[in-house]
Amino acid sequence: MIERRTWGDARVHAWVLMPDHWHGLLQLGDQEGLPVVMNRFKALSAKAVSREDGEARVWARGYHDHALRQDENLRGAARYIIANPLRAGIVSHPLDYPYWGAAWL
Repeated sequence: MIERRTWGDARVHAWVLMPDHWHGLLQLGDQEGLPVVMNRFKALSAKAVSREDGEARVWARGYHDHALRQDENLRGAARYIIANPLRAGIVSHPLDYPYWGAAWL
């Protein structure tokens, strides 16, 4: 999830891998649109997982996206993403969850 080849010219500002889904805050580059970036992410990560445990299906088809408006705070959106395990009751503090990352830390 953090390898440069996964994202092409897009930048990952924050992400969290939940038990049944992934949240990410991406800034697209000039060369590729979101469908291309997400397809590559899902293909490469599924390939890595299937090498580990032989599972064929990792991700559901499609994805949900939300474009930030000009007045939305980038770091606030990142905090919201990283706090997903806390809101889900998986941990009592966001930093206790090991499967996340943010550009500012």
